[in-house]
Amino acid sequence: MCPQCGTRDAEWDETAGGDESAYVAATHKCIGCEVIADKQAELPSEGQAARGMKVYLLPAAVHAALQAHRELTRRHRPHDEDDDE
Repeated sequence: MCPQCGTRDAEWDETAGGDESAYVAATHKCIGCEVIADKQAELPSEGQAARGMKVYLLPAAVHAALQAHRELTRRHRPHDEDDDE
């Protein structure tokens, strides 16, 4: 089986019972994959800043909730004793 496309040689080989037109190549544009690719293009490509960087999709409502949580914790974090100096 081809690791790239997932077909087997026999599926294409008419002498083995296959058919050269067994599959049709088709395209599909995924907007999510496009958004990920656009964001990846913005990332640094070399150096320490590029190491380990991943791009993923996060629902907008979840992103907003995380930002709100970060803002609340920033405002209400307990002061360290060193903060008063």
